Amino acid sequence: MTENLPELRIGIDLGGTKIEALALDGGGRERYRRRVPTPRHDYDGTVAAIAELVGEIEHHVGAAGTVGVGIPGAMSAATGRIKNANSTWLIGRDLAGDLAKLLDRPVRLANDANCLALSEAIDGAGAGAEVVFGVILGTGVGGGIVVHNRVLAGANAIAGEWGHNPLPWPKPDEIPGPSCYCGQRGCIETFLSGPGMAADYSVLTGSDKTALEISRAATAGDAAAQACIERYAERLARALASIVNVLDPDVIVLGGGVSRVAGLYGQVPRHWGRYVFSDTIATVLRPAAHGDASGTRGAAWLWQR
Repeated sequence: MTENLPELRIGIDLGGTKIEALALDGGGRERYRRRVPTPRHDYDGTVAAIAELVGEIEHHVGAAGTVGVGIPGAMSAATGRIKNANSTWLIGRDLAGDLAKLLDRPVRLANDANCLALSEAIDGAGAGAEVVFGVILGTGVGGGIVVHNRVLAGANAIAGEWGHNPLPWPKPDEIPGPSCYCGQRGCIETFLSGPGMAADYSVLTGSDKTALEISRAATAGDAAAQACIERYAERLARALASIVNVLDPDVIVLGGGVSRVAGLYGQVPRHWGRYVFSDTIATVLRPAAHGDASGTRGAAWLWQR
Protein backbone atom coordinates (compact mmCIF):
# COMPACT_ATOMS: atom_id res chain seq x y z
CA MET A 1 0.00 0.00 0.00
CA THR A 2 1.31 3.40 -0.94
CA GLU A 3 1.90 6.33 1.36
CA ASN A 4 -0.05 8.81 -0.79
CA LEU A 5 -3.49 7.29 -0.18
CA PRO A 6 -6.23 9.83 0.61
CA GLU A 7 -7.01 10.30 4.28
CA LEU A 8 -10.69 9.65 3.63
CA ARG A 9 -11.81 6.02 3.46
CA ILE A 10 -15.28 5.24 2.10
CA GLY A 11 -16.87 1.92 2.98
CA ILE A 12 -19.93 0.42 1.31
CA ASP A 13 -21.95 -2.46 2.74
CA LEU A 14 -23.95 -3.97 -0.11
CA GLY A 15 -26.75 -5.94 1.50
CA GLY A 16 -29.73 -7.75 0.10
CA THR A 17 -32.17 -5.09 1.26
CA LYS A 18 -30.04 -2.00 1.93
CA ILE A 19 -26.81 -0.33 0.88
CA GLU A 20 -25.01 1.56 3.62
CA ALA A 21 -22.10 3.90 3.06
CA LEU A 22 -19.86 5.71 5.51
CA ALA A 23 -16.66 7.70 5.50
CA LEU A 24 -13.81 7.38 8.00
CA ASP A 25 -11.08 9.95 8.43
CA GLY A 26 -7.42 9.09 8.96
CA GLY A 27 -8.01 8.37 12.65
CA GLY A 28 -10.95 6.04 12.04
CA ARG A 29 -13.57 8.60 13.06
CA GLU A 30 -16.87 8.54 11.21
CA ARG A 31 -17.47 11.61 9.09
CA TYR A 32 -20.71 10.74 7.30
CA ARG A 33 -23.14 7.86 6.94
CA ARG A 34 -26.07 7.18 4.62
CA ARG A 35 -28.33 4.21 3.89
CA VAL A 36 -30.55 3.56 0.86
CA PRO A 37 -32.66 0.57 -0.26
CA THR A 38 -30.91 -1.95 -2.50
CA PRO A 39 -32.36 -2.05 -6.04
CA ARG A 40 -33.07 -5.78 -5.78
CA HIS A 41 -32.57 -7.88 -8.91
CA ASP A 42 -31.29 -4.78 -10.72
CA TYR A 43 -27.53 -4.97 -11.22
CA ASP A 44 -27.19 -1.68 -13.13
CA GLY A 45 -29.32 0.05 -10.52
CA THR A 46 -27.17 -1.37 -7.74
CA VAL A 47 -23.95 -0.11 -9.34
CA ALA A 48 -25.50 3.31 -9.92
CA ALA A 49 -26.72 3.51 -6.31
CA ILE A 50 -23.22 2.79 -4.97
CA ALA A 51 -21.66 5.42 -7.24
CA GLU A 52 -24.25 7.97 -6.15
CA LEU A 53 -23.53 7.28 -2.49
CA VAL A 54 -19.80 7.77 -3.03
CA GLY A 55 -20.47 11.06 -4.82
CA GLU A 56 -22.79 12.23 -2.03
CA ILE A 57 -20.21 11.44 0.64
CA GLU A 58 -17.38 13.21 -1.16
CA HIS A 59 -19.58 16.25 -1.78
CA HIS A 60 -20.60 16.39 1.88
CA VAL A 61 -17.08 15.88 3.27
CA GLY A 62 -15.37 17.95 0.60
CA ALA A 63 -12.69 15.37 -0.18
CA ALA A 64 -12.13 12.32 -2.35
CA GLY A 65 -11.51 8.95 -0.77
CA THR A 66 -10.62 5.33 -1.32
CA VAL A 67 -13.58 2.97 -1.82
CA GLY A 68 -14.05 -0.50 -0.37
CA VAL A 69 -17.17 -2.59 -0.80
CA GLY A 70 -18.41 -5.47 1.30
CA ILE A 71 -20.45 -7.92 -0.76
CA PRO A 72 -22.68 -10.89 0.14
CA GLY A 73 -20.45 -13.28 -1.79
CA ALA A 74 -16.89 -13.45 -3.09
CA MET A 75 -14.86 -12.40 -6.10
CA SER A 76 -13.62 -15.29 -8.20
CA ALA A 77 -9.84 -15.47 -8.41
CA ALA A 78 -10.24 -17.03 -11.86
CA THR A 79 -12.56 -14.47 -13.48
CA GLY A 80 -12.63 -11.41 -11.20
CA ARG A 81 -16.41 -11.70 -11.19
CA ILE A 82 -18.82 -12.24 -8.31
CA LYS A 83 -19.62 -15.76 -7.16
CA ASN A 84 -21.45 -17.38 -4.25
CA ALA A 85 -23.73 -14.36 -3.68
CA ASN A 86 -27.12 -14.80 -2.06
CA SER A 87 -27.97 -11.53 -3.83
CA THR A 88 -28.05 -13.63 -6.96
CA TRP A 89 -28.27 -10.73 -9.43
CA LEU A 90 -24.61 -9.99 -8.65
CA ILE A 91 -23.37 -13.44 -9.71
CA GLY A 92 -21.13 -13.41 -12.79
CA ARG A 93 -20.80 -9.61 -12.78
CA ASP A 94 -17.59 -7.59 -12.84
CA LEU A 95 -18.63 -5.38 -9.94
CA ALA A 96 -15.11 -4.16 -9.12
CA GLY A 97 -14.44 -3.24 -12.75
CA ASP A 98 -17.80 -1.58 -13.32
CA LEU A 99 -17.47 0.52 -10.17
CA ALA A 100 -13.87 1.44 -11.01
CA LYS A 101 -15.03 2.79 -14.39
CA LEU A 102 -17.81 4.86 -12.86
CA LEU A 103 -15.70 6.19 -10.00
CA ASP A 104 -12.45 6.55 -11.96
CA ARG A 105 -10.36 4.81 -9.31
CA PRO A 106 -9.60 1.26 -8.14
CA VAL A 107 -12.20 -0.32 -5.86
CA ARG A 108 -11.51 -3.12 -3.39
CA LEU A 109 -14.13 -5.80 -2.73
CA ALA A 110 -14.36 -8.31 0.10
CA ASN A 111 -16.95 -10.63 1.51
CA ASP A 112 -19.21 -8.81 3.95
CA ALA A 113 -18.33 -11.18 6.79
CA ASN A 114 -14.62 -10.53 6.13
CA CYS A 115 -15.39 -6.83 6.44
CA LEU A 116 -17.20 -7.39 9.74
CA ALA A 117 -14.27 -9.40 11.08
CA LEU A 118 -11.74 -6.79 9.93
CA SER A 119 -13.67 -3.93 11.51
CA GLU A 120 -14.00 -5.72 14.83
CA ALA A 121 -10.37 -6.86 14.82
CA ILE A 122 -9.05 -3.35 14.22
CA ASP A 123 -11.03 -1.37 16.79
CA GLY A 124 -14.00 -3.41 17.94
CA ALA A 125 -14.88 -6.51 19.95
CA GLY A 126 -11.78 -8.36 18.69
CA ALA A 127 -9.27 -5.55 19.09
CA GLY A 128 -5.92 -6.92 20.22
CA ALA A 129 -6.78 -10.53 19.36
CA GLU A 130 -4.54 -12.53 17.03
CA VAL A 131 -7.35 -14.48 15.34
CA VAL A 132 -10.92 -13.22 14.95
CA PHE A 133 -13.77 -15.13 13.34
CA GLY A 134 -16.56 -12.79 12.27
CA VAL A 135 -20.07 -14.13 11.74
CA ILE A 136 -23.01 -12.57 9.95
CA LEU A 137 -26.38 -13.97 10.99
CA GLY A 138 -28.89 -12.21 8.78
CA THR A 139 -30.73 -12.94 5.54
CA GLY A 140 -27.86 -15.37 4.95
CA VAL A 141 -25.06 -16.74 7.10
CA GLY A 142 -21.47 -15.73 6.42
CA GLY A 143 -18.10 -16.01 8.08
CA GLY A 144 -14.78 -14.23 7.81
CA ILE A 145 -11.30 -14.72 9.24
CA VAL A 146 -8.84 -12.01 10.26
CA VAL A 147 -5.33 -12.87 11.45
CA HIS A 148 -3.14 -10.09 12.86
CA ASN A 149 -5.53 -7.47 11.43
CA ARG A 150 -5.37 -8.89 7.92
CA VAL A 151 -8.21 -10.64 6.10
CA LEU A 152 -7.52 -14.27 5.25
CA ALA A 153 -9.23 -14.68 1.88
CA GLY A 154 -7.96 -18.15 0.97
CA ALA A 155 -6.83 -19.74 -2.29
CA ASN A 156 -10.42 -19.93 -3.53
CA ALA A 157 -11.62 -16.66 -1.91
CA ILE A 158 -13.94 -18.62 0.39
CA ALA A 159 -12.04 -18.73 3.70
CA GLY A 160 -14.50 -18.70 6.59
CA GLU A 161 -17.54 -19.53 4.46
CA TRP A 162 -19.01 -21.94 6.99
CA GLY A 163 -22.63 -21.18 6.02
CA HIS A 164 -22.58 -23.69 3.19
CA ASN A 165 -21.23 -26.58 5.20
CA PRO A 166 -23.81 -28.96 6.67
CA LEU A 167 -25.05 -28.37 10.20
CA PRO A 168 -22.69 -30.54 12.29
CA TRP A 169 -23.78 -33.37 14.57
CA PRO A 170 -27.28 -33.35 13.04
CA LYS A 171 -30.26 -34.76 14.90
CA PRO A 172 -32.78 -37.06 13.23
CA ASP A 173 -35.29 -34.27 12.62
CA GLU A 174 -32.55 -32.15 10.96
CA ILE A 175 -31.80 -34.70 8.22
CA PRO A 176 -31.68 -34.11 5.27
CA GLY A 177 -32.47 -30.49 6.18
CA PRO A 178 -34.02 -27.64 4.21
CA SER A 179 -33.07 -27.01 0.59
CA CYS A 180 -30.53 -24.25 0.05
CA TYR A 181 -30.15 -21.92 -2.93
CA CYS A 182 -26.63 -23.32 -3.40
CA GLY A 183 -28.14 -26.63 -4.50
CA GLN A 184 -27.42 -28.59 -1.31
CA ARG A 185 -29.63 -29.49 1.64
CA GLY A 186 -29.07 -28.94 5.34
CA CYS A 187 -26.60 -26.05 5.03
CA ILE A 188 -25.88 -24.12 8.20
CA GLU A 189 -27.43 -21.08 6.50
CA THR A 190 -30.81 -22.79 6.16
CA PHE A 191 -30.95 -23.27 9.93
CA LEU A 192 -29.19 -20.19 11.30
CA SER A 193 -30.24 -17.34 9.00
CA GLY A 194 -33.10 -15.07 10.03
CA PRO A 195 -35.44 -16.82 7.57
CA GLY A 196 -34.18 -20.15 8.96
CA MET A 197 -35.21 -19.20 12.49
CA ALA A 198 -38.57 -17.94 11.21
CA ALA A 199 -39.16 -21.21 9.32
CA ASP A 200 -38.32 -23.25 12.43
CA TYR A 201 -40.77 -21.20 14.51
CA SER A 202 -43.45 -21.71 11.88
CA VAL A 203 -42.94 -25.48 12.00
CA LEU A 204 -43.16 -25.43 15.81
CA THR A 205 -46.21 -23.17 16.10
CA GLY A 206 -47.94 -22.91 12.73
CA SER A 207 -47.66 -19.11 12.87
CA ASP A 208 -45.30 -16.68 11.18
CA LYS A 209 -42.90 -14.31 12.94
CA THR A 210 -39.60 -12.71 11.99
CA ALA A 211 -36.49 -13.47 14.02
CA LEU A 212 -36.79 -10.10 15.77
CA GLU A 213 -40.45 -10.74 16.60
CA ILE A 214 -39.55 -14.18 17.96
CA SER A 215 -36.87 -12.60 20.16
CA ARG A 216 -39.32 -10.03 21.50
CA ALA A 217 -41.93 -12.70 22.17
CA ALA A 218 -39.35 -14.80 24.03
CA THR A 219 -38.36 -11.82 26.18
CA ALA A 220 -42.06 -11.29 26.96
CA GLY A 221 -42.31 -14.87 28.22
CA ASP A 222 -43.76 -16.70 25.22
CA ALA A 223 -42.85 -20.37 25.75
CA ALA A 224 -42.88 -21.32 22.07
CA ALA A 225 -40.58 -18.43 21.17
CA GLN A 226 -38.25 -19.32 24.04
CA ALA A 227 -38.10 -22.93 22.84
CA CYS A 228 -37.33 -21.76 19.31
CA ILE A 229 -34.44 -19.59 20.48
CA GLU A 230 -33.06 -22.34 22.70
CA ARG A 231 -33.15 -24.70 19.71
CA TYR A 232 -31.45 -22.04 17.58
CA ALA A 233 -28.75 -21.41 20.21
CA GLU A 234 -27.93 -25.10 20.45
CA ARG A 235 -27.59 -25.34 16.66
CA LEU A 236 -25.42 -22.23 16.61
CA ALA A 237 -23.24 -23.76 19.32
CA ARG A 238 -22.68 -26.88 17.22
CA ALA A 239 -21.87 -24.83 14.14
CA LEU A 240 -19.42 -22.57 15.99
CA ALA A 241 -17.82 -25.52 17.80
CA SER A 242 -16.77 -26.88 14.42
CA ILE A 243 -15.06 -23.53 13.73
CA VAL A 244 -13.29 -23.62 17.10
CA ASN A 245 -12.11 -27.17 16.40
CA VAL A 246 -10.53 -26.12 13.11
CA LEU A 247 -9.52 -22.47 13.50
CA ASP A 248 -9.32 -22.07 17.30
CA PRO A 249 -9.94 -18.28 17.22
CA ASP A 250 -9.41 -16.00 20.18
CA VAL A 251 -12.72 -14.21 19.58
CA ILE A 252 -15.90 -14.98 17.66
CA VAL A 253 -17.87 -11.84 16.86
CA LEU A 254 -21.53 -11.98 15.83
CA GLY A 255 -23.12 -9.42 13.54
CA GLY A 256 -26.29 -9.22 11.48
CA GLY A 257 -29.88 -8.88 12.61
CA VAL A 258 -30.08 -12.25 14.38
CA SER A 259 -27.01 -11.38 16.47
CA ARG A 260 -29.30 -9.09 18.49
CA VAL A 261 -31.49 -11.97 19.70
CA ALA A 262 -31.54 -11.86 23.48
CA GLY A 263 -29.77 -14.67 25.30
CA LEU A 264 -27.46 -16.01 22.59
CA TYR A 265 -24.24 -14.89 24.29
CA GLY A 266 -25.10 -16.85 27.42
CA GLN A 267 -26.76 -19.87 25.85
CA VAL A 268 -24.30 -20.67 23.06
CA PRO A 269 -21.17 -21.05 25.27
CA ARG A 270 -23.19 -23.24 27.64
CA HIS A 271 -23.83 -25.64 24.77
CA TRP A 272 -20.61 -25.63 22.77
CA GLY A 273 -18.49 -27.33 25.45
CA ARG A 274 -20.04 -30.67 24.44
CA TYR A 275 -18.64 -30.31 20.92
CA VAL A 276 -15.31 -28.46 21.23
CA PHE A 277 -12.38 -30.90 21.31
CA SER A 278 -10.67 -29.41 24.34
CA ASP A 279 -10.81 -29.62 28.13
CA THR A 280 -10.99 -25.82 28.33
CA ILE A 281 -12.42 -23.21 25.98
CA ALA A 282 -10.69 -19.84 25.94
CA THR A 283 -12.54 -18.59 22.84
CA VAL A 284 -15.01 -15.83 23.71
CA LEU A 285 -18.27 -14.98 21.96
CA ARG A 286 -19.11 -11.29 21.63
CA PRO A 287 -21.54 -9.04 19.78
CA ALA A 288 -20.09 -6.67 17.20
CA ALA A 289 -18.99 -3.51 19.01
CA HIS A 290 -19.86 -1.37 16.00
CA GLY A 291 -23.26 -3.00 15.49
CA ASP A 292 -24.85 -2.52 12.09
CA ALA A 293 -22.01 -0.22 11.00
CA SER A 294 -19.29 -2.82 11.46
CA GLY A 295 -19.37 -4.31 7.96
CA THR A 296 -19.35 -0.85 6.44
CA ARG A 297 -16.40 0.20 8.60
CA GLY A 298 -14.55 -2.96 7.61
CA ALA A 299 -15.10 -2.18 3.93
CA ALA A 300 -13.51 1.21 4.53
CA TRP A 301 -10.59 -0.46 6.32
CA LEU A 302 -9.87 -2.57 3.21
CA TRP A 303 -7.60 0.37 2.36
CA GLN A 304 -5.00 0.36 5.14
CA ARG A 305 -1.68 2.07 5.23
